[in-house]
Amino acid sequence: MTEPVPNWVGATAKQIARGVRRGDTSATQVVADHLEHIASRDPLLGALRIVRGGEAATEAEKVDEQQDLTRLPLAGVPVAVKENTAIAGLPTWNGSAAARGPIAEEDHEVVRRLRGAGAVVVATSRMPELGMWATTDCDEVPTRNPWDLTRTPGGSSGGAAAAVAAGLVPIAHGNDGFGSIRIPAACCGLVGLKPGRGVVPPPPVADSFFGMTEHGVLATTVADAAIGFAVLAGRDSAKLTEPSQLKIAVSTRSPAPGIRVDAPNRDAVAAASRLLLAAGHTAVARDPAYPVSLGVRGIATWLGAAWEKVEQEGLPVASLQRRTRRHARLGKITIQRGYVRERDREDWRDRSIAFFADNGFDLLITPALAATPPVADGWATKSWSANMLACMRYAPFAAPWNLAGLPALVVPVGVRPDGLPLAVQLVGPPGAETTLLAVAGQFEMAAPWQRHAPTVFPALR
Repeated sequence: MTEPVPNWVGATAKQIARGVRRGDTSATQVVADHLEHIASRDPLLGALRIVRGGEAATEAEKVDEQQDLTRLPLAGVPVAVKENTAIAGLPTWNGSAAARGPIAEEDHEVVRRLRGAGAVVVATSRMPELGMWATTDCDEVPTRNPWDLTRTPGGSSGGAAAAVAAGLVPIAHGNDGFGSIRIPAACCGLVGLKPGRGVVPPPPVADSFFGMTEHGVLATTVADAAIGFAVLAGRDSAKLTEPSQLKIAVSTRSPAPGIRVDAPNRDAVAAASRLLLAAGHTAVARDPAYPVSLGVRGIATWLGAAWEKVEQEGLPVASLQRRTRRHARLGKITIQRGYVRERDREDWRDRSIAFFADNGFDLLITPALAATPPVADGWATKSWSANMLACMRYAPFAAPWNLAGLPALVVPVGVRPDGLPLAVQLVGPPGAETTLLAVAGQFEMAAPWQRHAPTVFPALR
């Protein structure tokens, strides 16, 4: 009697790639399992824009036909690519029909690297319009957090995070200009890495947030995040080594004046500090020297990035959502008046690097969020001011490290009283990506987290 074929939904990217390379399964089978799961679950979530059913199946067959699978670190792994990143043969949606770009003639370099590593692009993931918001919803549907369908999965890589947390794909591509990988990772209980400046090929100028946006990955394990990072960065190895004793700064101070961190997120930092001490590291309470002007600079840059996108691509401003229209128009004013300045970003970068070097700090730990993620419904139709306040109140900790161009990572640490995940953010000096991943790996070993949303998708391993 033939043994039943295992369903690969819920397996890690590392497990899938190993199974395909060994011949325990095929890319075709793995992709078919995930496409079936997507058809069943994504109607609840609204995580994906375009599902490439037939095309993905064909690409999986091509992976299976390759002669040397041993060189493919993501052999047969289904992935979702954020819909603002070019995939040959598909339009680049940018979060709405009004901002949709033409059909791409070729893959962006990060997509090419994923495919070159053996990954199969099964879908594009949803994002808010122009990637401007920390909630993900478009004109048609809100994207929902699989841990609590009434809550947002964050933004702007919210569709990617929801897809991974629900097991629609084991790993997803995202990009992060003001927290757009780390905020959704925190909302959905995932590992999310924003590499530092110049480590991964950048997006086009119009999508770069003045050079601050970095491509990265969202995953359920540190090992998968490390593999995804190595592939995007064009590195041969994803192997992490146990870090020696590190000196780590611990801060719960919000970089945005007047925003308080709630008790669960403060408790998450305390729990993470205990894990660091247990691993042999030194934890020192020390706040970065956030300048008073940082918040103003950040908001001006956030606004200006919207106008840069509109101007570079000739988007019809009148057709955008009203929150985005006002954002872009205010962005035009900030640029015209000289409020968006590269020298300000470089000054903050220098001060940030000095914070580590002058104090002997290897890393900084902060809350990932300041409050529980907002509700999922209606943000695309709400006012600009309502969207701005919601985003700043719950997610103020990510943007400073885009302005500085430093690597930063979010890792799960426990669960809130309301059942949503908790997380902390780790930040390091230039080149600290593997150190961030290694420390996150120590967290995972000491306090493993639930890899998928347990109440909605309890069957996933």
